[in-house]
Amino acid sequence: MSASLPPVLDAWRMVVAKRRFDGVLPLSGMTRLRDGLVDAEGEVRFEMEFGRDAVLDMRYVDLRIEAELPLQCQRTLERFLHPVTLSQRLGLITDEAQESALPEGVEPILLGADGELHPAELVEDELILAIPVVPIDPRSTEVTAEWPADVEVEEKPNPFAALAALKAHKK
Repeated sequence: MSASLPPVLDAWRMVVAKRRFDGVLPLSGMTRLRDGLVDAEGEVRFEMEFGRDAVLDMRYVDLRIEAELPLQCQRTLERFLHPVTLSQRLGLITDEAQESALPEGVEPILLGADGELHPAELVEDELILAIPVVPIDPRSTEVTAEWPADVEVEEKPNPFAALAALKAHKK
């Protein structure tokens, strides 16, 4: 973890002080994210800026993240680096009712009255959301199967043909 980023912040004090943090976090330190990765080699560059929108009376944290996540391509089953570049404004709220007042595109973060915020976990959460459901290396080629056109399809007898014959015979 970057020396300038404490493990726990008081978000309300950071908003008042308009604090800004930037640094680098190792992927190996993100235990929840590692489950979705092939390995934990690499690091994450981040910027975190706290502020208050005077017009909307909204406290927020702007988060910018850049990383290359090592994923397994589901087409080739090989390791590839998935580039992630995120820029997200997160609204700091203390009650779920405040969520509806947030502008469109602003994601809520529910905090307690003490304003305790774990910044490294916040970065990790955003990276977890950035992992594609089905990771595919864009440089891989699509696998196609070619079926020979001259294969004859074997006709199988209809299992109900005998019943149709019996029915026709009884009439």
